[in-house]
Amino acid sequence: MSDIFVVDDMHVAKYFKFSVPGTVIVRGGSTFFLFMTLLMACVDTISAKQVLNGFAIGNASVPAGRILSGGPPRDGIPSLNRPEMITADTASYLRPKDAVLGISYRGVAKAYPNRILVWHEIVNDVFDGIPVLITFCPLCNTGMAFLRRVDGRDLDFGVSGLLYNSDMLMYDRRTESLWSQIPGEAISGEYKGRKLIQLPVVHTTWEDWRNQHPDTLALSTDTGYRRDYTSNPYGGYEESTALYFPMLRRDRRYHPKEKVLGLQLDGTARAWPFSELEKTSGEIHDRFGGRPVTIRFSKQHQSARAVGEDGALLPAVTAYWFAWYSFFPYTEVFKAGYE
Repeated sequence: MSDIFVVDDMHVAKYFKFSVPGTVIVRGGSTFFLFMTLLMACVDTISAKQVLNGFAIGNASVPAGRILSGGPPRDGIPSLNRPEMITADTASYLRPKDAVLGISYRGVAKAYPNRILVWHEIVNDVFDGIPVLITFCPLCNTGMAFLRRVDGRDLDFGVSGLLYNSDMLMYDRRTESLWSQIPGEAISGEYKGRKLIQLPVVHTTWEDWRNQHPDTLALSTDTGYRRDYTSNPYGGYEESTALYFPMLRRDRRYHPKEKVLGLQLDGTARAWPFSELEKTSGEIHDRFGGRPVTIRFSKQHQSARAVGEDGALLPAVTAYWFAWYSFFPYTEVFKAGYE
């Protein structure tokens, strides 16, 4: 195994491992992009193995050579299983402006702070007896929730340590199928081609979520793991234009880490960039897929959500622009003043 240690211009460190002979240590922002070029050249070597982190990828529905190791081994980033939740009043570690992923499902409201999710990425939880999967990819800023019951079987998920389009690949422990987070679809294994049922989530602040859901529960820091939940291992990443991994598609209309609210339906996709939403009144009446949709945006909380005609939240995705575009290059893009 060859080790590569990369530090970009923002002094953000990322550790990668590849089974490619002759790999060298690379340091410094000016050589970061050279490293990316070399990494692309290694793709065919990795693809030829057809196994990464113990997962068979030869039958993948995406090019096997584009499935990359993110560095940690399988379960090197530990998922949280049946996590401890605490009341809002006892969640004293949370500050009003802390970012959380909020979910209200079957009469139960829960908040999952980013500062914990960034260290675990997956939470196998239960809402009123229904198994729910909470996921967060720090590289794409995508927090998403799904039902984790497939064909009547309750699945537990873990972090594979692999990426596709810089997005996390999850795996279910029953069949070891790999699942791509943003599309919510299995790309290999027994479940290849199957999609998880996505649930609506809200990216917002603890203050905003708690005001909307006074009875909310919050994820406890008592996770059973020793992690510094006051620190961010990806500090500086959001501000930098650099990406840790090569992308097949890039669109430079916006900063790569511009936050967008994305919706995908029946082969169509649309993104509402936050920088465009900031130019509006905060409520946009739009149409998507032939249906009315209302976008509600809070500049104060840097939060956007999509609401259907019946007033219910839609399963939209808050993501970095580069990540949304990489999966949906045909996406329509909302422009303020043209609504």
